[in-house]
Amino acid sequence: MTVEKLNRQRVLHLLDAFARGDLEAALACCTEDVDFLTHAPIDVLPHMVPRHGKQQLRELWQTIWSRYSEVRYKARHIVAEADQVATYMHTYFRKRSNDRIVQFDMAVFYSFRGGLVAEIREIIDSYDLVQQVLEREIGPLIVGQRTD
Repeated sequence: MTVEKLNRQRVLHLLDAFARGDLEAALACCTEDVDFLTHAPIDVLPHMVPRHGKQQLRELWQTIWSRYSEVRYKARHIVAEADQVATYMHTYFRKRSNDRIVQFDMAVFYSFRGGLVAEIREIIDSYDLVQQVLEREIGPLIVGQRTD
């Protein structure tokens, strides 16, 4: 099996473990010094600050699971080259507070070292995500219109 196919399977294993809430199995796919960065508005999603190391990543994932009761994803595209894997996914998170589904697209890039994920970089459609998390249209706020 090529390193690309193996790393592709490793990413799917990590995603499947996270989606079923098995955070320890997902963390077992990562290096001790795993580095996580997402491009998301941290003023609205303060838990999405950069994280370094398994413990900080565990804390992030625990926060996510404390807010959402279900996580699903559809990996529409996965491209692997050597120790790099890129995914384009549509994700679904069910809010614990009211059972609403938050769904958004994201691109996630993984870098491997020694067969483990050493870096995770996410790019999220944050405009759409923020509207769903806040459960309100934010366009009028951005252009200075009243939202009575």
